[in-house]
Amino acid sequence: MSKFKFLYIIFLCFGITTSTYGLASTEALKNVLQDEIYEDEEPIEKRSYEDLKDKYSGNDFIYERASNNDGWWTRFKQWLSDFFKNLFDINTDAKAADVTDIVLKIFYVVIFVLVVFFIVKAIINKEGKWVFGKSSDKSIIPITDVESNIYEADFKALIASAESENNYRLAIRYYYLYLLKNLSQSGIIEYDVEKTNNDYHYEIASEQIKKEFSYTSYLYNYIWYGEFDIDQVQFKKAKTAFNQFLDAIN
Repeated sequence: MSKFKFLYIIFLCFGITTSTYGLASTEALKNVLQDEIYEDEEPIEKRSYEDLKDKYSGNDFIYERASNNDGWWTRFKQWLSDFFKNLFDINTDAKAADVTDIVLKIFYVVIFVLVVFFIVKAIINKEGKWVFGKSSDKSIIPITDVESNIYEADFKALIASAESENNYRLAIRYYYLYLLKNLSQSGIIEYDVEKTNNDYHYEIASEQIKKEFSYTSYLYNYIWYGEFDIDQVQFKKAKTAFNQFLDAIN
């Protein structure tokens, strides 16, 4: 036998032995793994969660809010929200925003109540004048029973009644209407409840009467439309001016 054949036989035996040993080792390893690994064949229970968005959608679960800087009102609300958050030591931005909304709603209600109050006050105010201002160049007097019937009204009795109650403003008002009545009856003016002080002033031809009328009109506008409370001394001065003018007309 040649040495080459001898070597071939040795290598062939070595390969068979190695292969056999490898197969045996693989089978042994598989057996060990099967013994060590537990195969769980129980069915898997599928769990589902419903309405998670609805359940966790409240303000308490909003931890940050993006600030929209497009408008000044949004920036102001964000600033106010941060102010309340620091002032009351609020935990989240959401709660601070809720506090801001409540404060703003209360503010809106207060403003609404004040507006309604001033409107009602303007309606029921004397003469129906607007509360924010008065003008002596408006209609000289509002349409009431007395002003619409100045020719039938007993102004002496009305003046005496108002004076006895220390209602000097009302007494001056009656004096002025009494003056208009006399001017109209004397043909100096044409009385109309829609006319203003300036309308009557332009109708008067006499410069002396026009001068007296301007002064008494000033007293009337200052006391009545100005809503200034006058005392007895001031009333007597105004009363004297009206009586002197009335005597001059008559």
